[in-house]
Amino acid sequence: MTDCGCEKARRDLEEYLRNEVCKTKHTDIAEHLENCTGCRDEALVATTLTEVVARACKETAPEELRDQVLAKIRAVQATH
Repeated sequence: MTDCGCEKARRDLEEYLRNEVCKTKHTDIAEHLENCTGCRDEALVATTLTEVVARACKETAPEELRDQVLAKIRAVQATH
């Protein structure tokens, strides 16, 4: 078993979680996460955060807030 080390695993963690690393890196990081509680916990936090943000992005802003934001954008654009 190859251990890629905490520094390397953490550096590539985001790409790993999005399946954007090569197969070799993916295997190395997966093996490291199996054996390193600290990195595994960090991966869990990153995964949870990503899921929460994704859910929040699916929600729509209240109409009143949307109108306020658009009015502010138009006001700023008008002065430039």
